[in-house]
Amino acid sequence: MRIFFGVQATGNGHITRARALAPKLKQAGIEVDYLFSGRPWEQLFEMEVFDDYQWREGLTFSTRDGHIQHVRTAFRNNLLNFARDVRQLDLGGYDLVISDFEPVTAWAAKLQGVKHVLGIGHQYAFGYDIPKAAADFLGTQILRYFAPVKLGLGVHWHHFHHPILPPIFETGAERKPVDPRKIIVYLPFEDVDHVIGLLRRFHDHQFTIYSPAMPHDRHEPAEHIHVRQLSRAGFQADFADAAGVICNAGFELASESLHQGKKLLAKPLQGQMEQMSNALALELLQLGQVMQSLDSASIETWLEHSQAVEVRYPDVAQAVVDWICEGNFHIDQAWVDRIWAQAITRRD
Repeated sequence: MRIFFGVQATGNGHITRARALAPKLKQAGIEVDYLFSGRPWEQLFEMEVFDDYQWREGLTFSTRDGHIQHVRTAFRNNLLNFARDVRQLDLGGYDLVISDFEPVTAWAAKLQGVKHVLGIGHQYAFGYDIPKAAADFLGTQILRYFAPVKLGLGVHWHHFHHPILPPIFETGAERKPVDPRKIIVYLPFEDVDHVIGLLRRFHDHQFTIYSPAMPHDRHEPAEHIHVRQLSRAGFQADFADAAGVICNAGFELASESLHQGKKLLAKPLQGQMEQMSNALALELLQLGQVMQSLDSASIETWLEHSQAVEVRYPDVAQAVVDWICEGNFHIDQAWVDRIWAQAITRRD
């Protein structure tokens, strides 16, 4: 079997999902060609698992201080280049095309009439009646048409009585004793200097901030605050013994935090329907705490009073690869139910 797999690279969540699937697809004897878009090529890092992957500019969004900038987004995306890339991407000879919300691959497959086009990702869960926030017309249309597929395997923290799978990530990470004072901070859409300013007062905790942008003062801002450049290996090492995570309301990091039993404080990217809906779901499911804006009072309450929730998710990546190998490309509710039956939730 030959698969073409397109991955949206604007954030790290889609890449994390692809990392979980890649070795299992290879072990199954499946030949896979990968394409990444939505992030400058030079900003992709530690991509060895994907071999000789392709890159396209794709489509992305612009942010400032935790808000979507719609006008800047419109000017930033080169639609002529996008249309050219879609026309020139040849998907002939592949048995299956997969898109993890990657638009070049999805639209090329649609225009070429590819028979089997599968979407794998969190965004495809929004095709069902799940908790949604800020579900305006524009946000709904973006989710529907940004990367259209014929069949979507949506993933979420709960099935909401629909054929939605649990999260997909590498579940075999070693568990280590945690430092109750250590907090990982990953807020890539926020101003890092503002984040540092909010955390200065909490001297009883140790904060490790991972950020795509370094602060104006390159020295360590305080004895209890450490700023690190993005590194998968470094982040995993710090994540392993952290007690809690402060992050935007993306899907993958929150999923891994729940799986490892780390308490969670999420700040949604304002103006993005997916993140605002994720924040709503976290609150409804009582899986974590949410702050709608960067707020020291919310951080203090979370640090002192919140409790971790642990959700041990099964190896969904292996289940999906086995399903792909069967080749029927139909979502059976009984199959979904069997996967969810393996998830275990523990509350302190």
